[in-house]
Amino acid sequence: MTALPALIPVEDLYALPTRSRALLSPDGSRVAYLSPWRGRLNVFLRTVDSDWSTPDLEDGSGATEARRITAETRRNIDQFFWSVDGRYLLFQQDADGDENWHLYRADPSRPDEQAVDLTPYEGVRLIGAQLPQGRPETAFVQLNKRRADMIDLYDLDLATGELTPIAENPGEVISWLRVQDRVLAFSIEDGGDHLLSEWNEGELHTIARFPSSDIMLGVLPVVPVPDGTGLWIGSSRCTDRTRLVRLDLTTGEETEVASHPVFDLDTPRPEADPRFPSSLILNQASGELLGARFLGERQDIHALDPRFAEILPRLADLSDGDLSHASCDREAQRWVVEFTHDRDPGVTWYYDHTTGQARRLFRPFPRLDPTQLAPVTPITLTARDGLSLPCHLTLPRGIDPHDLPTVVLVHGGPWYRDSWSFDPEVQLLANRGYAVLQVNFRGSTGYGKAHLEAGIGEFAGRMHDDLIDALDWAIGSGITDPGRVAIYGCSYGGYAALVGAAFTPERFAAAVSYTGMSDLVDLVEGVVPFARRAVENSYLRHIGDPEIPEQRADMIARSPINRVDDITAPVLLIHGAHDVRVHRRNSDRVAEALRTRGREVEYLLNTTEGHWFINPESNIELYRRLEHFLARHLGGRSQGVPD
Repeated sequence: MTALPALIPVEDLYALPTRSRALLSPDGSRVAYLSPWRGRLNVFLRTVDSDWSTPDLEDGSGATEARRITAETRRNIDQFFWSVDGRYLLFQQDADGDENWHLYRADPSRPDEQAVDLTPYEGVRLIGAQLPQGRPETAFVQLNKRRADMIDLYDLDLATGELTPIAENPGEVISWLRVQDRVLAFSIEDGGDHLLSEWNEGELHTIARFPSSDIMLGVLPVVPVPDGTGLWIGSSRCTDRTRLVRLDLTTGEETEVASHPVFDLDTPRPEADPRFPSSLILNQASGELLGARFLGERQDIHALDPRFAEILPRLADLSDGDLSHASCDREAQRWVVEFTHDRDPGVTWYYDHTTGQARRLFRPFPRLDPTQLAPVTPITLTARDGLSLPCHLTLPRGIDPHDLPTVVLVHGGPWYRDSWSFDPEVQLLANRGYAVLQVNFRGSTGYGKAHLEAGIGEFAGRMHDDLIDALDWAIGSGITDPGRVAIYGCSYGGYAALVGAAFTPERFAAAVSYTGMSDLVDLVEGVVPFARRAVENSYLRHIGDPEIPEQRADMIARSPINRVDDITAPVLLIHGAHDVRVHRRNSDRVAEALRTRGREVEYLLNTTEGHWFINPESNIELYRRLEHFLARHLGGRSQGVPD
């Protein structure tokens, strides 16, 4: 091996996909998908049998077989779905990253009509939308419309937009669910136990209790059984691993449906990040449960329906990746599926089980050559106290993996996980000549309850030690040059980067914080009003309660803003001005403090984005800045020169 591959332009990694996120209509005749229009992802529609080699937009070479259904020009559409009867396409949209999501309706039979905002309420957030199989004209929506700090349940008529109250929050409810004629509520007691109750004329009647030791972010996933007698939920009751159970709505008892001896049910990451598919594979038209996903180094799907058990191997044969988003017709015979892959992501196929025929519909990123991208390798390391640390190592192609500049890339959350998949950040860094080390440190989800709870009280403590231990392994293995290491991450990962710079400054030549928190007290006190009760088992239990003086003092001690005097390495700060999860003042204050002390700091503040940058021009600006910053301080490659 003598040379790195050609530089992949930032634009090739962060420009919009040509097509993505395809969903089959309930009748199996049409495919809705995202495609660019005027620089933003919009919803397009084709028949299943159309010629997918033709362009989505008229380009002068002939008529297109695609129809554009939406006309968003401000922000990409990220999440969309069919109504149960296939009459409408519904999508969510916020304003410049403020996360006040609205539900929009587009009518495929009237593509020239503007999409209708079904929840046009200023400052109100759509928290959830449930589409009942028996009432295709309806959505049950959760909104904080009456009070900013409370979530109520409404019946929304998809045709007229009429909103009818169903249940008013008595104060302790954190989420609602409608199961046939019953209204169910999840709430949290003081101390952190979660309750599932039936709501009836303002009264809550308990069905089941979930101990705080088994619940952190909530009961996830939660899906009604079609006959209305139960719920499919993820549960770690009396076990370290999250398994799939059926909860009886009469007795509150749990019955195991599926489990894995080593892997967790793949939750809660998909509930927080729509890039990843739900842990439950459902027939969205009928509500039938077809399969469950468990995730370790790779995915393991358990077929829970005999017909799906026949289909699953046929789908798996289409790719050497892992089955990702999947949709089917009412009979579950026709399928549109995409695949997770570390170098060839999102390849989308159509499969007809009645004929056994399959055909590839598209690759989202045809400009990327998988042979020029770097393999992502799962590895398991051991922390200094013996805890196993699932990690991913990505090495640059074309050069010997010895004494490389290295980026420790820390995932957000921290109640999240890295997995074997395509990440444009990872590929950009590897292409520029960096080894990329990703660590599922203690406190990460997906590796059992003990691994998660080992992170309690360990912000800037053993959670950071895990990163250092993994880095020491890379140095000891000869992969990493100890003098050329950067630490980088988003959200919690940004906090970890600042901790690395402030608490272990001798270990890092540069640090990059992308929407990272610098002040743990500010983070907890800044939780949006309707979510404050819901964070008892996460923020308050794992980080601390700022209303308790001893815990407040500990949170202050673990906050990088109070250790800026110890930061010596160059720092790059990145933030969206509309971030409602980690307020921009967390970066503002660090930038001001470092400048006052004459330290090297760069600050990229984007005034059109929130916690995660969505639009392509924002990401292209971000990653151009990142590659130039790292090239200056670690010696990797970069494309051109900064503006």
